[in-house]
Amino acid sequence: MEYKNILLEKGDGLAIVTVNRPKVLNAFNIETVKELGQVFDEIEADETVSAVIITGAGEKSFVAGADINELVPLNTLEAKEFAERGQSVMSKIENFPKPVIAAINGFALGGGCELALACHIRIASKNAKLGLPEVTLGIIPGYGGTQRLPKIVGKGIALELILTGKMINSDEAYRIGLVNRVVEQSELLEEAKKLARDIMKNGPVAVRCALESVNLGCETTIERGLKHEAQFFGLVCSTEDKVEGTKAFLEKRKPEFKNK
Repeated sequence: MEYKNILLEKGDGLAIVTVNRPKVLNAFNIETVKELGQVFDEIEADETVSAVIITGAGEKSFVAGADINELVPLNTLEAKEFAERGQSVMSKIENFPKPVIAAINGFALGGGCELALACHIRIASKNAKLGLPEVTLGIIPGYGGTQRLPKIVGKGIALELILTGKMINSDEAYRIGLVNRVVEQSELLEEAKKLARDIMKNGPVAVRCALESVNLGCETTIERGLKHEAQFFGLVCSTEDKVEGTKAFLEKRKPEFKNK
């Protein structure tokens, strides 16, 4: 499928999704958000892809928020629908059955920060700047920022960032647990690829079940989460990959998983 504002590169089991609007620092508009949802539908249907990296074109910006010109004329109903469309795409990414890594190269503000929050793992370049500045425009985050940020960094820190609208650098983002690691700009994409390859070496069914178990556990009580975990544990123990993985361990060789 052809995309206007998204670049998709696939190879060796990995898909790299690049938001490609560098003239406006890769800011989201309605068309780009729609294409982002479409590209994830394409990747989900592609059995050759085992992991995904999301980044932004150029070295200045991951995604620098929304296209403000599209926000100005919205009435109450239109604004609600605008938020729900974006939330749908972010939820699709958060619940994606293949690991999604954000390679944050520069500004990740507003919707861009919310995109990073929806990804499973976040790696930032040293020049990255993250924040949810919506209150400085008289609005609030609408693509899941008020819900996902507190779960990642805690309520108090999340409220400070959301209510002040302040932007933080990559070191501060790492300190509060917003990103997993910080690397040089020149090493960002390769570091993300290396992490993806480390994950892709493992049993694909197990990776999918682990992702879903963690996501479900974050939304429920510990008791229900443990029940989900036990169910997934039972499921993976019925797979051919489990037989191969345990056999390979005992035979002291690398497993050859078949996603079965």
